[in-house]
Amino acid sequence: MGAKVPAYLGVDIGGTKVAAGIVTANGEILSKVRVPMNSRGSETDGLAAVSAAIDAALKNDSKRRATVAAIGLSSPGPLDPRKGIVINPPNLPCWHNFAMTEKIHKMFHLPAKLDNDANAAALAEAIWGAGKGYESVFYATLGTGIGAGLVLEGRIYHGRTGAAIEGGHVSIDFHGPRCACGKLGCIEALAAGPAVAKRARERVLAGEPGREKLLALAGGRPDAVTAEMVGAAWRGGDKFAASILEETARFLAIWLGTIVDLLEPDVIIFGGGMGELMSEWFAFIRKELSLWTINSRASEIPLMRARYGEDSGIAGGAALCLPVKSSSSTAAKTRRRGAR
Repeated sequence: MGAKVPAYLGVDIGGTKVAAGIVTANGEILSKVRVPMNSRGSETDGLAAVSAAIDAALKNDSKRRATVAAIGLSSPGPLDPRKGIVINPPNLPCWHNFAMTEKIHKMFHLPAKLDNDANAAALAEAIWGAGKGYESVFYATLGTGIGAGLVLEGRIYHGRTGAAIEGGHVSIDFHGPRCACGKLGCIEALAAGPAVAKRARERVLAGEPGREKLLALAGGRPDAVTAEMVGAAWRGGDKFAASILEETARFLAIWLGTIVDLLEPDVIIFGGGMGELMSEWFAFIRKELSLWTINSRASEIPLMRARYGEDSGIAGGAALCLPVKSSSSTAAKTRRRGAR
């Protein structure tokens, strides 16, 4: 039975873990495993963690091993997807100009492909997920940072060198906080999880009225407030937490206004932990978006939650292995737009 099911092995490389899974050509994740990542060891230590995850995934689904046609690797950047080289990701200091796909190909005798994690997740969503049927898909993952990817007619848009669509580092306020990238007012520095937590802590420390519930969730310690606590307090009806998330949603609307004016995608998809939380603010973001774009038809662009969630890296890695082809047709796009 296994030999009749074409499949790919998707690998999600992170700073603390490597996840890997067997994914069918239809985007179904058949099995998955997770191993620790030694990102601060040698380049050999880092590669050993990746190979251990691949070995474990193959053994975990050994009956289907003969069907695995290729290995796709999803990794933080910067990297060179064309050459398969991991350049120097801050989260993966073990690697500098590391020829990842070459190493994996030699170890497992299978074709290997590599791309930025947000690009890979965007491709999976465009082919199998919330973006299926759309010609242009803008994907944003909101979590510890903010990453983005753009898929046009089933192809990742890489730009000249592979470094395009660094959406998290689009500045919306040059008087804003300094981002880890060095720029001022990047959307990542204003709407990623740590930024939301920082803004909440500052307001709690300032003694603003209504902070009591959030402070209680943090055990009375303002420095222990997290973005997850802000979300939990808001879901419990807390107005103080709601005001923090409303400000975050407004930042996102300003940012998306720029994205729409520049790219006018057919669909915008949010992934990641913060993305899931902020998807509950889609109605507010859509209303605010009209104030921050000159596009009179921006309201027609759907805002959607990603399909794959925490498995986006596995699905994205597998999607990199698929033969390149358009994921939709003009007719499909017209039908989708007309239905809105």
